Amino acid sequence: MNAPHVIVVEKRTDFRWPDAGLRVLTAEEFIAGGAEAGVRQRKVINLCRDYDYLGMGYYCSLIAEARGERVTPDVETILELHQRGSELTPRLAGLGRLVGELDMPRSVNSLTLHTFFGNIEDPQLADVARRCFELFRCPLLEIRLERQEGTDGWRIGHVAPLDPREVDPARDAVFVQALEQFTRRAWRPALAQAPARMDLAILHDPQEMLAPSSPAALQRFIEVARSMQIDAELVEKKDYSRLTQFDALLIRATTAVDHHTFRFAKRAAAEGMPVIDDPASILRCTNKAFLAELLQGHGVRTPMTRLVSRRTVGKLEHMLSYPTVLKVPDGSFGRSVKKADSWKEFLEIAQAMFKDSEVILAQEYMYTDFDWRVGVLAGEPLFVARYFMSRGHWQILRHGDDGRHEEGRIEAVSLAEAPPAVVEAAVRSARLVGDGLYGVDLKQTPAGVFVIEINDNPNIDAGVEDAILGDELYQRILGELLRRYEGPQAAAASESPALAGVRLKANAG
Repeated sequence: MNAPHVIVVEKRTDFRWPDAGLRVLTAEEFIAGGAEAGVRQRKVINLCRDYDYLGMGYYCSLIAEARGERVTPDVETILELHQRGSELTPRLAGLGRLVGELDMPRSVNSLTLHTFFGNIEDPQLADVARRCFELFRCPLLEIRLERQEGTDGWRIGHVAPLDPREVDPARDAVFVQALEQFTRRAWRPALAQAPARMDLAILHDPQEMLAPSSPAALQRFIEVARSMQIDAELVEKKDYSRLTQFDALLIRATTAVDHHTFRFAKRAAAEGMPVIDDPASILRCTNKAFLAELLQGHGVRTPMTRLVSRRTVGKLEHMLSYPTVLKVPDGSFGRSVKKADSWKEFLEIAQAMFKDSEVILAQEYMYTDFDWRVGVLAGEPLFVARYFMSRGHWQILRHGDDGRHEEGRIEAVSLAEAPPAVVEAAVRSARLVGDGLYGVDLKQTPAGVFVIEINDNPNIDAGVEDAILGDELYQRILGELLRRYEGPQAAAASESPALAGVRLKANAG
């Protein structure tokens, strides 16, 4: 059963808004009720009047955490909000920049804001309201702004929980809208319907030029999810504060460690939410230096690869054959991959790369008309495709100086028709990284099969990677998240016969 939302208040009269069938409990009822059998990780919104240490509000969050429920605010947030003076000030100092200049008379030196789940109706203050909620995940906050002496600038002087009874009735519509957005539930009377088995957040970036999934593929994820009783929603970077209101996370934006995608993955994993890509896979796959050591250490055949630093680069002059490929370890989509045809060119490229990374890779050049890409999910092959080099170029993607790019054609291949040695090498390599979703790039030459790299965020595009399996490709990815959320038996019960057949064939192979 999908995890329901529970609203906890001290007195029933404290929640004057229509509950639309969602559960509103008093603090006494919540504490006395215990964990519910068969219900997975309820989502608790604690709207007690205050969160004083060892008070009723504090105990509601404490007990919710002990039951394994996701509660807002959690105990750590409650304790942080009760800090005073210098301990809390540094966390607020940087937020003053978000306020900017307000259209406010110079005679006004302070301003008190009431925000609901990071929302406020004044667009001038929307950023500071959202960031305060990200820092202090308390549903209702009172924020005091103070004018900086002698300037038009403002600083945040104080942040504190807000008693639900202090929500101005004139702002009920703002509160209800914020609550609907946070809980992803219509907070109004509605026809009863079967609850979704899982709430899934699909993280994407609508501005990304080389996104791992096209809009059409994202729509297929949503539609297939609906057929599996999964409630899927596209989310963006700005939705970080809402993440814990979902049950699972699927990342369909290009990942990097110093990036919001990694923060989303870490937060989801910390909350016990199934996540693809998981933080460990992002750490391992986004750094080619790690992958080179991992693969070579386990006897996986790769092009000859050397880790190079400023100190060691001079020793390579008589060790290299040309052309040689140079890579920045954490580059993506071939943007930080260059080819040197001489020692002089090698040094020029290396010195430029050392400005971005203390370590770079020098790799043996292998030209083939196409690379094999094998998708691997939970240690099993998912799809196979040929990625052809772009026209007149040695890479799949050709990046122009004007920011444009040209891509070679892609051809899907059935698992039955793919060379067994290619699939076996891909699966073996992916299992070294983890049990997530990976795209393994390989080259097949007369000398054998060589693994080039493992991608934690492989392309899943409509009409391309799904050309063989169709909707079953999306079903397998969504089914893996559902399996991790509900358990293997519950997820298996929802599989279509065709999908079950695909699994049997893969296991038999």
